[in-house]
Amino acid sequence: MKKSASAVWSGGLKEGKGTISTESGALQDNPYGFNTRFEDQPGTNPEELIGAAHAGCFTMAISGQLGKAGFTAERLQTRAVVTLDKDDGGFTITKVQLSLEARIPGIDDAQFQRIAADAKTGCPVSRLLNAEISLDARLLA
Repeated sequence: MKKSASAVWSGGLKEGKGTISTESGALQDNPYGFNTRFEDQPGTNPEELIGAAHAGCFTMAISGQLGKAGFTAERLQTRAVVTLDKDDGGFTITKVQLSLEARIPGIDDAQFQRIAADAKTGCPVSRLLNAEISLDARLLA
């Protein structure tokens, strides 16, 4: 399987503007730029998109792991916070904090935590990233 996305950029780093699109059309010419990445202006940025991809990938992975163990979630909600730090070599994504809230009938917390940890390490986006990935998984009653 291969999926694609594209970016177009015009201008210099700080004053330039760009757009990001996906093959599926889910994103179509979405604006991004220095101000959307570093100054909280409207638009997207690479770190936000990586967070969305990681949250989506992990949530699908845990759903699959739960199914293998005989459970079906009523609801899985994941948030991914991506940390971008600057060091001598430039900017680096150093951490992703995954936070999961789950409603899963019939599962105990110990089994849930094992399955969540396996999904975190097995998710293809987790395997791609060279960053510290942490997980706070909460089973809701």
